[in-house]
Amino acid sequence: MRGLLACAKLARRAVGFSGAAPARVRHLASAAEAAEAELKKTALYDFHVANGGKMVPFAGWSMPIQYKDSIMESTVNCRTNGGLFDVAHMCGLSLKGRGAIPFLESLVIADVAGLKDGTGTLTVFTNEKGGAIDDSIVTKVTDQHIYLVVNAGCRDKDLAHIEAHMEAFNKKGGDVKWHIHDERSLLALQGPLAAPTLQLLTKEDLSKMYFSDFKMIDINGYACFLTRTGYTGEDGFEISVPSENAVDLAKAILEKSEDKVRLTGLGARDSLRLEAGLCLYGNDMEQHITPVEAGLSWAIGKRRRAEGGFLGADVILKQLQEGPKIRRVGMFTQGPPARGHSELVSSSGEKIGEVTSGGFSPCLKKNIAMGYVKSGLHKAGTEFKVVVRGKSYDAVVTKMPFVPTKYYKPS
Repeated sequence: MRGLLACAKLARRAVGFSGAAPARVRHLASAAEAAEAELKKTALYDFHVANGGKMVPFAGWSMPIQYKDSIMESTVNCRTNGGLFDVAHMCGLSLKGRGAIPFLESLVIADVAGLKDGTGTLTVFTNEKGGAIDDSIVTKVTDQHIYLVVNAGCRDKDLAHIEAHMEAFNKKGGDVKWHIHDERSLLALQGPLAAPTLQLLTKEDLSKMYFSDFKMIDINGYACFLTRTGYTGEDGFEISVPSENAVDLAKAILEKSEDKVRLTGLGARDSLRLEAGLCLYGNDMEQHITPVEAGLSWAIGKRRRAEGGFLGADVILKQLQEGPKIRRVGMFTQGPPARGHSELVSSSGEKIGEVTSGGFSPCLKKNIAMGYVKSGLHKAGTEFKVVVRGKSYDAVVTKMPFVPTKYYKPS
């Protein structure tokens, strides 16, 4: 997709210089434009473009990677003031019925039944080998209503997986049905000004709503699903709003913040989540990586550890007992920033793992990365080398998050 879009630009340049592009270039340009036209657009697409959003293909959607300020500036502004993200490419869905909880617990590692009504947690959908199909925020609205959000790039795979198991569950006498919230859009409001800004738009007392809490409330007069969560390490909210109200709500948030909260794109979102030590599915978690290897053992509820009952439980529970062979770690690196698939090697040159995410931290002003290493090499202070563009540079394991989290929790 990126290659086709680049070809379209080359074609336009060719026309500009010579008056007529060669036939092959014209063909590539038309193919690129067709591919671009096939990208899905969120309800805020025109709003992004009008505000200087630089749109790029992402998981089949046309999404803003940044706006008029740089990714570095946007990242820092989110931590000092606030950022407003369009995350409507992600998929929200509800599971309802008497069997909603036991059904979902057959697919994920969380103790969903143990959650209080109106609270949620991070969880992982697993396969038969214990690998991660996707990670998700799951909320227990009531005993018979579960709300969850899955990643855009995993939507088709996740929905097919859930549907197949739901059909089998119901055939055995289960009672669960679903609704995919395609009529809604999702906004993420993150940073120190998130709560004071949002408070100006709702009568609900947000000071009594803590990290991972969920409510159905009116915001700016619109019926919203509000979750106190996010993907930045900052305090913040994810707001599910009827799509026809999404632009007006975004405008109201920016206005109430006196423009201190800024529209923020995918580029800064990636920097922020990396600084917070959070996994990106497809980079830091995949079908062959278990939650234990990914450092998410804490997400496996105590009851689930005792009872199992989810796909791949035998593999995962064995790893909890014996320890995994590889582990996700955070690291500081020297030289050019390490990127995904950069090799990690011992002082003797033996490969001991690889980087899955990396970059320059706008807030720490140094290189940070996440990756997987052999167990035993995962402790803070362990030194090895990272290979970037054929050259080896120093790397050292450090605890995550890289930037302290600021989640709003009861004191």
